[in-house]
Formats: sequence, C-alpha cells, structure tokens
Amino acid sequence: MPHKTCTTVSLLKRPIKNGKLTLYLDFYPPVRNPETMKLTRREFLGIYIFAKPKTVAEREYNADMMAKAEAIRNIRFNALLNEQFGFLDHEKLKMDFLAYFEGFAKKKRDKWMSAYLHFKNFVKGKCRFGDINQTLCEKFATYLLVEAKDLKHGKRHLANNSAAAFFCTFRALLKQAYKAKYLQENINDYIESIPLQKVKKPSLTLEQAKALVATPCKHEVLKRVALFGILTGLRISDIEKLRWENIVPSISGGWQLDIVTQKTGTPAILPLNEEALELCGEQGEGLVFKGFRRSMTQHPFKQWLRDAGITKPFTFHGFRHTFAGLQIYEGTDIYTLRDLMTHSSVKTTEIYLDQFSPRATEAINKLSLK
Repeated sequence: MPHKTCTTVSLLKRPIKNGKLTLYLDFYPPVRNPETMKLTRREFLGIYIFAKPKTVAEREYNADMMAKAEAIRNIRFNALLNEQFGFLDHEKLKMDFLAYFEGFAKKKRDKWMSAYLHFKNFVKGKCRFGDINQTLCEKFATYLLVEAKDLKHGKRHLANNSAAAFFCTFRALLKQAYKAKYLQENINDYIESIPLQKVKKPSLTLEQAKALVATPCKHEVLKRVALFGILTGLRISDIEKLRWENIVPSISGGWQLDIVTQKTGTPAILPLNEEALELCGEQGEGLVFKGFRRSMTQHPFKQWLRDAGITKPFTFHGFRHTFAGLQIYEGTDIYTLRDLMTHSSVKTTEIYLDQFSPRATEAINKLSLK
C-alpha cells in the first residue's frame, strides 16, 4: 500500500510596514486552491499583530490574534487530513450547497440558472453539503416532474423533457462537487436520470418551406432570417448575433460559419451554401441581419405563415427541426447531422430519426392490399 504524505500546516509571520507582522499559513507539500486550481504554499489570513508590543494591551491583543490564527491553522490541517485519508470533513458539510450551485450557474448558460432556481425553490432557500444525499436527490427529481412550475409561465407545470434536462444539470453539479471533494461519494451512482419522452418536433415539409419562399413578408429581414434558419439549422440566438467576421472562406472552397453557439458555448465550423450566403445580403460590417428583432417572430411571423397557407402551430425554432428533417430525407448520416446541429451527443440527434426516417416511409409504401 503506497505511503501517504500528510501536508503540514505551519503558522508563520512576515514583517510589514508600520511595525506590524502579518500572519499566514504555510502548506508543505503545496495544496491546490479550489478557486484558481493552482498549487499554493501560502494563505494570508488578514490578521496583523504588533512586531514589538510595548504595552500590556498590545501583548494581550497579540496573544488573542495568535490564538485565532492557531484555530484557523487547526481547521485547515484537519480539513486536509480528512481529504487525504478519506474522513468526513465536517466543515465542508456545513458549507452552503446553494451558494456553490449558484456560483456554477453564473458561469454557465441559462439552463444552469433555471436548474439552480428550481432547486432553490425545492429546498426553500437553504441547503448545506451535509444535506445532500440519495433521498433528497430523488425527491428533487419527483418535485421537477410533479410540482415544479415553469419559471416564465408560473401556472404551467414543467414538461417532462424540461424536468429531465434540469435534473441532468443537477447531476452534473453533483459530479463536480464530488470531484472537488465537497461530497464524500458520487451520489450519481445511486440515483437514476429522468427518462426523456419522445416528442414530435414541429417542422415544415419541403413544399411548405417553398411556399414561404414564394410568399411576401411584411419584414424582408424576417423572411431572410427564417429561410437562413431552414438552410443552416442555426438557432435564432445564433442567427441574430451572427456577424460578418463569422463568415470566412473555406479551405475546400466556398464559405463557412465560424461561431461559438449562444446556448451551449460550443465552437463550431459550419459549411454555408450559396443560397444561404445570398440571404445574408451585401457584405458589410457588424451584424449580418441588421434590423431584425425578436418581436418580429410574434404577430408578423404568424401572419406570414398564414399567408403561405400554414395554419398549424409553429414557432421559429421549428425551422431548426425542419432543417434536421430535410437533411434526414436527403440521406445525411446521423453523425454529420450531429455536427451540423452542434449537438454534444448523437443521442440528441437520434430523436429526429423516429419522426423523419425515410426508411419507415419506404417500408410502409411497400405494403399494399391491391
């Protein structure tokens, strides 16, 4: 069995100006700072004492500050001992899990903040690391499925797949907390994810897409943005932020998009065909689709759909589903489609196969009673 070297923690002093000493802890071997992830030897305590106390009061002050600094040294040493030898660190168990969750959420995307807010509501605004166990996590999953309300539409319950996504984010946080040694065990080993339900993705047929091409729209930029979405599969958040510097020459000829997706922060290089490039208009600077506003995707968008003879419920995000469906019908393989849609996992892309599978259509067309 390999020998474990326990880090020593020493309380030391360093002279500073005005006849004072600053107190700090010295770690050997160095320890990793959980915020910066850098190895460090020193932690300055922000405690100062007199270098040469002259009065009884100054000597008593020094003794009091040294006692406080020694108490901090003991806490740090016990925490390191617990980590290195696998004991429970009671100080960490008392730490605020909600604050830890919020800190992660602020560094991530919208889904993380939504997951944090749902968990905060679930625990009524208070939760320590010591409260995190299998039972609490399973109850949170049930809460998301049964009780949680949509944060934007307070009266509406969460959809199953939204609950699944938020719980997946929560599980990712548990993994991070375990890796950072805030949790004694990986609770994910004992809890199940929320299964995704198959949901029909609203999309247009090729004929309906062509009908939009042929139908005038009150806002010319809205029409260009919509058709660009059909041809690229980009989310509206990426289209409205698209800048001319994101359109770059491709080494294979033609043009491509060089972007970082707004939703997930994923870097992506995506080919751009001539038809999509034409929709961008004359090359300039700044935003590609100047004048486009999200408000256009409400009444003006719905009126344009009606004018084109499309009466079913449909939102702008449906153009992304339309892109996926048309690609599958044209025989694009699932892995290429995953890359084009900037999905992190092919499992996300596979959701489209059941709905848009051309093989299923071919199979059913072979059946005849005539």
